[in-house]
This record gives sequence, structure tokens and C-alpha cells, in this order.
Amino acid sequence: MRTGGSRITTKISLLFDQIRWEEKILIQAAKKKRVQMNLIDARTAKIDLTSSKPQLNVEKVALQRCVSYFRGLHLAAALENQGVTVINSHRVMQVCGNKLLSTLALTKAKIPTPKTILAFTPEAVFEALDELGYPAILKPVVGSWGRLLAPLKDKETAEAIIEDREFMHPLYQVYYMQQMVARPPRDIRATVIGDEVVAAIYRVSPPGEWRTNLARGGYAEQCKVTKELEDIALKAAAAVGGGVLGVDMMESPKGLLVHEVNHTIEFKGTYTATGKDIPGMIIDYAVKQVKR
Repeated sequence: MRTGGSRITTKISLLFDQIRWEEKILIQAAKKKRVQMNLIDARTAKIDLTSSKPQLNVEKVALQRCVSYFRGLHLAAALENQGVTVINSHRVMQVCGNKLLSTLALTKAKIPTPKTILAFTPEAVFEALDELGYPAILKPVVGSWGRLLAPLKDKETAEAIIEDREFMHPLYQVYYMQQMVARPPRDIRATVIGDEVVAAIYRVSPPGEWRTNLARGGYAEQCKVTKELEDIALKAAAAVGGGVLGVDMMESPKGLLVHEVNHTIEFKGTYTATGKDIPGMIIDYAVKQVKR
């Protein structure tokens, strides 16, 4: 499927496995800018990894918008091996999609982030929690939308949750524990496109919920892009490899702390709260990569 009219001058591809609001508005933005968008459904894709020939009718530059982290990650790697520029690259996806790797990248770049401890056994978990203190947060190293995040309010709660994790997939026995930061009932999402922070929002927790995810009932309010916020967001984006990213921060007594960088951003909340043309800016960024 292709979009656009007779005055098309640039072609890009869109990799997807669901057409959500974001994908629909990206397609609309491409039409407005007279950019031809070739839609590639990852669910039906097959790629000969031993061939160097172009496959899937993919253009020189592709926007990666798969909801499935693992599907998008591996599809990006395969296409890049055949010369396609994927936004965001599989290396960026690999770092952003794994909280442990994200923390290592942020720490190496000296970006402030909550204290985090890794452990692999229940015994080591409780030693770590003695160091972190209660309450703390247990997070899966791979996951999104706040799923399987668990507040560890005290040792008794932690024992029950860790016991359950021991019977789950081995991935959930990689125990990634983070201090519970004293913050307002909100966090900040800064949208970075290339070398610019184009917008920022507060993601406000709904009543009775400590998580701020908009998918869980949180709501968005415009946030002023201060010099501090801009500097930290750009450094965080660079630390994971750059591209089109959502940098999530918390307001702590010691200043802003980056706790996550998102590689396939959902931007409906930012678009609605700020009025910024996020989809148009993403298309412009992709077009620049085509012309490089």
C-alpha cells in the first residue's frame, strides 16, 4: 500500500504490526508533505538473512513502529544488514528496550538516574533491598506500559512478590530494583527528535495510582522545556544512540532524574497537550535521513 499523489519527491517506509492512532497520523503527515510512504506489515514479512538483495520493497529509510519490541528489534537488525536506515536503529532499540542496558548507558554518560541494583537470586535480592531501603520498585528488564512493575513496600511484600517471580519465565528472575524516588504524582516525558527537544509533558498519575503511564489512566499536561530539562534530555538521547525518542524523568529533591528512554514513542498525549506537530517533525527527520 502506498500513499501520496503525483508530486511525490521522497519515499520512506513504515514498519508496523498494528495501525494505531500514531501510525494513522504519521501516514496523514506524510501525505501532507507529499512524501510517499510504503507500508510494511511485519506480521507477514519474511526475509532471507543469507541474501544481500533488497527485500520487502523497503525504501532507503524506514520508520520502525512495531508494537512488539522483539519483532521490531529483529526486523530492524535484518533490514539494516541489507543497507536500510531504520529509525530507530536496532542498537538503539536494544538499549532502550532493556532497562538494565539503559541504566548502564545513562550511568556511563553521567546522567542522573535513580539508584538501581541488579540481583539474580532471592537471597541477593533481600541484601540489595537492605541497601536500597523500603519502599523500592521491582521492574522487569523488558516491558512497557507499567506492566509487572511492583512496589516493594516492606520485606513481607517483597517476599511474596519474589516467590511468584521464581516460578515465572527466567527473564523475570533478572531482578532489577530501583529506589522509590520522592516525587510529585507525575513524571516528565520529553520528546527528542534528532538534536532537538521538540516538546515536553507532565504525565500525571490518576487518583489511587502511583504509575504515570497514560495507558493506565494518567493524563498529560504541557511542561515547559527548561534549560536543565533540555540538557538532560539531549544527553540521555545521545547516550542511547539518538533518533526519535521519549526521555522520561522524575522531579526529585536533588533535581531531574532520568529513569527511562523510549524507542518507539507513543506521542498522542504530547500532541494533544502541546499542539506541537510531532508527526510532521518525525516525517521531516526521516526525509533528512533519506537526503543524507
